[in-house]
Amino acid sequence: MKILLVIDQFFSANNGMTISARRFAERLWLHGNEVRVASTGKPGDTPYLMEKQHIPFFDNLVSQQGMTFAKPNDALLEKAIAWADVVHFLVPFALTHHGIEIAQRLGVPYTAAFHVQPENITSSIHMGGCKWLNRMIYWWFDQYVYQYCNHIHCPSKFIAGDLRKAGYRANLHVISNGIDPDFCYRKLEKTPDLQGKFVILSVGRYSIEKRQDVLIDAVGKSKYKDRIQLILAGQGPREAFLRARGEHLPNRPILRFFSKQELLDIIARSDLYVHAAAMEIEAMSCMEAFACGLVPVIANSDRSATPQFALDGRSLFRVDDSSDLAKKIDYWIEHEPQRKEMERRYSKFAENYNLDECVRQVEEMFRLSIRETRAVSGYLIDESIPELPAEEKTTQKV
Repeated sequence: MKILLVIDQFFSANNGMTISARRFAERLWLHGNEVRVASTGKPGDTPYLMEKQHIPFFDNLVSQQGMTFAKPNDALLEKAIAWADVVHFLVPFALTHHGIEIAQRLGVPYTAAFHVQPENITSSIHMGGCKWLNRMIYWWFDQYVYQYCNHIHCPSKFIAGDLRKAGYRANLHVISNGIDPDFCYRKLEKTPDLQGKFVILSVGRYSIEKRQDVLIDAVGKSKYKDRIQLILAGQGPREAFLRARGEHLPNRPILRFFSKQELLDIIARSDLYVHAAAMEIEAMSCMEAFACGLVPVIANSDRSATPQFALDGRSLFRVDDSSDLAKKIDYWIEHEPQRKEMERRYSKFAENYNLDECVRQVEEMFRLSIRETRAVSGYLIDESIPELPAEEKTTQKV
């Protein structure tokens, strides 16, 4: 297949969504597909290069979150979409809206993915718990993009359930983003600066919803705080706040962004992984950590998909409760044989999220979209696609 990926940011791998998209594109190519990308970037990155869209008043905050918005170039989009057998849109912003208009006009099959949780947006403005605002964003995403899509890729049952509750009527394909095969069981001897320390790792953007502050506070409450070295891998607008939060710990937390190979080595030298985020669509960083043989301790939040990965209650703590997290950390420090046993179990469990199999499932979604489009004489005729259940709607015109 000739597959076009449309995403605002692809070539700067500084956030989880972009990293997943790049890995996804690579696997599609390894499966024998032709893959092209319409996105922002540097000259030479892609023939379909979009300019950066500047957002008044919010430009700095967007950049700190590791994100870039694209200014749609309809002429380039039309050229890119005309080349493709199928177009896959990854984010619900202006570039996608323009792309859907063009795909509909040209009769090119297309699908979409749901990777942007409304809470990721509202948390950045300290309104993550505002239910009416989150509901409004779900509604706006649907009105702007998703109501025009027959097929939506959902990385977890959790987010698919949210979309149904929000009134989304498309076919929802629950398919994990998949774990990169480079993340597998591996242990390395600790470097001299980590010798004799119990290393706790957490990976994620330094933003409010990731709740690294809860983890820092939990380490301060641990009976073993003198032994614990906390590593917060990432970057983001809350870095200075988190550094200040951790100044009281006997071993100051290490905060920095790691390359993929550096991260693999850090995981291999760590003893425990903590995922404190209160809001999450899938949490690739947690999946990669337990694939490498780290037992996870996960915030048991009803706004997060990550609790699905806990194999038992020892890997869950009450969301935003640093005291409960401290107890779970102490348990795993005190029960090393059980932790070693669970490391193997978690690594084996990770095989359920094989990247190649996940990509094959998305490819089948693409083929289904292509078959449906070719099966009808008019690609915008409502309720004319026989493969869809009667209660599901078909593509509407933008």
